[in-house]
Amino acid sequence: MALQVAPTGMLCEPIEKKVGNAVVRLQHGDLTALPVDAFVFYAREDLQIGSGYGTAIQTRGGASVKKELDTIGRIKMGGAVITGAGEMKARHIVHACGPKFQEPDIEKKLRQCVQSALAVADKAGIKTLAFPPMGTGFYGVPLDLCANTMLDCIKSFLQTVECLEEVIICVIDYRDYVPFRKKMESM
Repeated sequence: MALQVAPTGMLCEPIEKKVGNAVVRLQHGDLTALPVDAFVFYAREDLQIGSGYGTAIQTRGGASVKKELDTIGRIKMGGAVITGAGEMKARHIVHACGPKFQEPDIEKKLRQCVQSALAVADKAGIKTLAFPPMGTGFYGVPLDLCANTMLDCIKSFLQTVECLEEVIICVIDYRDYVPFRKKMESM
């Protein structure tokens, strides 16, 4: 695997760990441009697509994703739903609703959100699934908490299922990369 340089100039070396029959990979890149079966989008309860990756979904995916979300309507905190990915490389998007800002029980809500995303993907027969660092941008979920919670959930889930073959944590910068690398090295 080639080293990837983040926009900061810091090296984001891809890391892989075998978990059960699957591989967990940490890599740098654009989540919405990955050639995966599905990627996870950090959704709002009203399933309205906002900015950030939401802009990429609307621009690259086309109108079909929003149309499907409008049909679904809403999801509850900790829940997840799956839609097509429109014209993107991925076939599906798993929309998972997690904690926002400084809500109580952030870790518990994040764990529920990640578990729901994994379960929805597994039920849909997804083999390759990519996650961003869930909620660490606009919604302010602390990076260390996110890395530890997400990777604990993923590891636990992959030890009990056989459908998922690869789970990717896709980071956009070195700041996001460091806590995930640290946690993966201790797995």
